[in-house]
Amino acid sequence: MDNIIENAKIHFGKLIKEQLERVERMKKAGDWVDYTSIKPIIIGLVGGDGIGPFITKHAQAVLEFLLKEERENGSVELRVIDGLTIENRAKVMKAIPDDVLVEIKKCHVLLKGPTTTPRKGDKWPNIESANVTMRRELDLFANVRPVKVPEKNIDWMFFRENTEGAYVLGSKGISISDDLAFDFKVITTQGADRIIRLAFDYAKKNNINKVTVVTKANVVKATDGKFLAIAEEVAKDYPEVEWDDWYIDIMTAKLVDPARQSQFRVFVAPNLYGDIITDEAAQIQGGVGTAGSANIGKQYSMFEAIHGSAPRMVEDGRAQYADPSSIIKAAALLMNHIGFVEKAKKLEMALEICATLEKKITITGRNDGATGEEFAKYIMDTLTDPQLEEHFKEYSK
Repeated sequence: MDNIIENAKIHFGKLIKEQLERVERMKKAGDWVDYTSIKPIIIGLVGGDGIGPFITKHAQAVLEFLLKEERENGSVELRVIDGLTIENRAKVMKAIPDDVLVEIKKCHVLLKGPTTTPRKGDKWPNIESANVTMRRELDLFANVRPVKVPEKNIDWMFFRENTEGAYVLGSKGISISDDLAFDFKVITTQGADRIIRLAFDYAKKNNINKVTVVTKANVVKATDGKFLAIAEEVAKDYPEVEWDDWYIDIMTAKLVDPARQSQFRVFVAPNLYGDIITDEAAQIQGGVGTAGSANIGKQYSMFEAIHGSAPRMVEDGRAQYADPSSIIKAAALLMNHIGFVEKAKKLEMALEICATLEKKITITGRNDGATGEEFAKYIMDTLTDPQLEEHFKEYSK
């Protein structure tokens, strides 16, 4: 038993050292990137695997259509990055192959399709999530997801911490014996402060007088308690913004409570809790296929579909029928982030008209519905309508 305990101490000691080094890197982090000073802004297109390359191709077509002038004058470059497939990752036994990571880091922002994360029992080796690795490598600390359901008066913005919490050490737990296993959770002052501050700053800039902090601080006292305590301190710098805190279990209930839904506006949460409530919120909006996601860092940002890679659709020969709505929504978030605010707004309006309001064609995921290519063309045709904004207002009534 003494030997088992000593080995566990050594393992935990290495994790502590890694995290203390990460804290020092956060302390030395530079300023936010200024996209107005960059030419060209390089947008990396990373297909991923499963249905990822199919839906990313459709989002690429929409970006090429909307950014035609910018591409021609050299202010924007679209760059396709291959190799982030499960086959390639399994071959080199890395979540992100080294050569792929080099190409990714040459870009300023990324539009990324879903990637497969192996689990025990899969045919693939149990390598780490590509998403978790990318967030860590590029320090994409803020996962930002908007959810809107106008008929329910829902207008939510979620800020989920991306680089610590329960996921950052998800592949570094330890099996002490056949009967005992440990996983680890980590919260740092720097990591909590920057995500909480980003949420409060968003609320202030957008004249939103409500931030909700989600933890389980009554039970998970060290890490969640730290997150909540830092929220209390950050809130003092934003006296114009009201805030409250909820525990994750009751929060999931209140998100589906018609009497409370419209009272929430901006959420901020550690990694695992943010993952839970954003998927729940996306389902309320119409399913995870309808929601895009932004992963924001000071130097890099990555935008993605929030659903999985759906390998079964590929195996069944149905990948061409996969719904590209989520990644096209992510493309709108990307354009807004790098400064093309009006074009992003038009894409969001067109997507809303095509997917939920007008619905001249419908995607079912099978051959009784439209293909992803047909749906992307529908969106681009809608974007050419000079009365787009008026039609959107009319449809939304």
